[in-house]
Amino acid sequence: MTQRNTIDPAQTTHFGFRTVERNEKARLVRDVFDTVAPRYDLMNDLMSWGVHRLWKTALIDRLKPRPGLRLIDVAGGTGDIAFRYLNAGGDEAVICDINAEMISVGRNRALDRGITKGLGWMVGNAEALPLPDSTMDAYTIAFGLRNVTDIDRALREARRVLKPGGQFLCLEFSKVILPLLSDFYDRYSFSVLPALGAKIAGDPGAYQYLVESIRKFPDQNALCDRLSDAKFERIAVQNLSGGIAAIHVAWRI
Repeated sequence: MTQRNTIDPAQTTHFGFRTVERNEKARLVRDVFDTVAPRYDLMNDLMSWGVHRLWKTALIDRLKPRPGLRLIDVAGGTGDIAFRYLNAGGDEAVICDINAEMISVGRNRALDRGITKGLGWMVGNAEALPLPDSTMDAYTIAFGLRNVTDIDRALREARRVLKPGGQFLCLEFSKVILPLLSDFYDRYSFSVLPALGAKIAGDPGAYQYLVESIRKFPDQNALCDRLSDAKFERIAVQNLSGGIAAIHVAWRI
């Protein structure tokens, strides 16, 4: 009798619509962003018709940057959120990304903008942040949480590094709440985005993964439940563009 090799479901996760071993996902995600890093920001503009800029402005508005507020921006390698934070009045941000190529792009963008102060850069995993306990006033993660292997562990890490009274903000693609928009969004996502990825970034597979990873991500209410399980409090959701994206805000009390 031939013995089949089986994989324990507890040791698997999703990479888009594919089932992969948990210890493989981080590498697969790194491979995706190694490929798209040089054109990541251009693709964001093209894919969203520039609307991602409004979403990020809404995130910064909820954060309310001010002098003395110490921010950790996770999965923020190209610096987009950190630059906006500084421009809005913040004076210290640490950018942490698992992908060294994205960090390299961000540092170059900072130099191109003449930003030499107020930013720290580190390569690190959202599930095991290289920071001491209770050291940050605010934590942001924009379009990065769905790429994490263990979302619950990442949320616990976010709470760990926040000071009591610290604020958590997640900007992420979510579940569209308008039926007509949902149909159009599905057609656009599965047909246009991979084609754009092929033409602009030279990697249709990376943007096929993007579309699939959005569908696998917890919806607004499910993410609220997971934040509560991670012992965050005062949890709130702001839907953007009919739920295409959403901001989740929570506090460590």
